[in-house]
Amino acid sequence: MAPLSFATQVVQVLAGTLLLISFAMMAERRSRRLLILLVWQGAMLVASTVLVAASAHLTHLYYSAALTLLLKVCLLPWILFRLMRKLGIERDNEPLVNVPTLMLVGLGLVIFAFGLAQPVTALATTVLRHTLGIALAVILLSFLMILARRKAFTQVIGFLSLENGLFFAATSTTYGMPMVVELGMALDLLVAVFIFGIFFFHIREQFDSLDLDQLESLREN
Repeated sequence: MAPLSFATQVVQVLAGTLLLISFAMMAERRSRRLLILLVWQGAMLVASTVLVAASAHLTHLYYSAALTLLLKVCLLPWILFRLMRKLGIERDNEPLVNVPTLMLVGLGLVIFAFGLAQPVTALATTVLRHTLGIALAVILLSFLMILARRKAFTQVIGFLSLENGLFFAATSTTYGMPMVVELGMALDLLVAVFIFGIFFFHIREQFDSLDLDQLESLREN
């Protein structure tokens, strides 16, 4: 039980790090640093999935970890970095509300997430069931980041962070999803990023901006 207990404690630390990264992403104003935080979030997911696979002796989770490393740590961030450079959107990215208010709302969402997860946690049988509250908090904070940002590019990063929270919730509560489902989701995610990139270029060419406020003002006019 000692190795299992140690692995569980490490996963809980990684879960807490995921939550801290979500708060850092809400406070960050530069797109480049947001992408770096997204890479770190993916790295935490890879490490936690490997530890869950080792402690529960589940071989398919090693494949999930490898897929996460390839897609969320390497491929998708590389694509987004290239898009960011081509679109020239590395400058400051101000949220719709000030950062202290955003942090307070985020703290309220974390408390709500833990309260929401408590009944499910009591029924779950996995060792890592107590991390469900953190996974839900990461999902809600990602929703908040999507709603509080002006730039379409930053909202895509929020969408990817939300998917990371969903993946962590599945890993910690049910020891992952069937491999076929994970491959399908990975393919959908990759296709979605390509589609987002095409839309970014078309929007930039037509309106010379990815600021949603300016696009809404053009629609009203």
